[in-house]
Amino acid sequence: MNQPLSTGATYGGSSVGAGETHVAGGPDLDVAAASAVSQGETDRLVTGTPADVSVFGPDIVAKSADLIARYPESRSALLPMLHLVQSVEGYVSQAGVQFCADRLTLSNAEVSAVVTFYTMYKRKPCGEHLVSVCTNTLCAVLGGDAIYRTLQEHLGEDGEPLGQEETSGRPGEPGSITLEHAECLAACDLGPVLQVNYEYYDNQTPESAVELVEALGRGEKPAPTRGAPLTDLRSVELELAGFLPEDEATYRSHVDGPSAAVETLRGAQLAADRGWTAPTMPENPPALPTDESLAGSRISGGEKK
Repeated sequence: MNQPLSTGATYGGSSVGAGETHVAGGPDLDVAAASAVSQGETDRLVTGTPADVSVFGPDIVAKSADLIARYPESRSALLPMLHLVQSVEGYVSQAGVQFCADRLTLSNAEVSAVVTFYTMYKRKPCGEHLVSVCTNTLCAVLGGDAIYRTLQEHLGEDGEPLGQEETSGRPGEPGSITLEHAECLAACDLGPVLQVNYEYYDNQTPESAVELVEALGRGEKPAPTRGAPLTDLRSVELELAGFLPEDEATYRSHVDGPSAAVETLRGAQLAADRGWTAPTMPENPPALPTDESLAGSRISGGEKK
């Protein structure tokens, strides 16, 4: 009887070959224990106990009605609504979950499922500023990991580094900073990058990142490399909900520099300089194959008799 050929092939960088299985090297990870929030905080997100939503005053209620009116189905307003409640408390609290559920005729569980899926919705109170360091592959090898570790040490207290999504200072107060590592921030050509309240600071080093957070701690607002002027996290959350602080033309006039860097546009500029264009679509594109034509091609090709 023929024996299977051993090729020594491995998959995904592991030592497991074809036809083999992984053997656990230790106990399963306790996901709840590894979470940035406690089990109690997680449980409260889905509890049926009504929360006090009085923190969301008449202005927020009016803005929520504005959001709901933009969509044919009220539940479609959930994502911007979560940014709206985050602009009030600096995170999505149980009261925020309750407010969204009440306004959109959803259950707490439905709202919480979205809150816990997206990392942009925070489950703990954040500082005045949110500093996000890209530690995805390219930024990491260019120095993103070193930047994140340096900021952890610099912002920590009593010799303890600041943890993921933890805050230096009292959340919400001037100069307070919440630190997180982030997945790709879509600026690979300018790495290592970090964001403050989602505004870009390109080509960073550990030293420049420390200077940046020190300036934030002093109440300064260093200009981002590109894009809109720096504000605070809660103001940005209101903008993400769809409410600019002024009319759009005035707001855009404050943007200092291009929203896309020269490096990002280099490929498009090269194509323009050389007259390269994408092929045009034919006036009469070929018809899509039908089930009958596909069946016929399989028969003629010998795939079935």
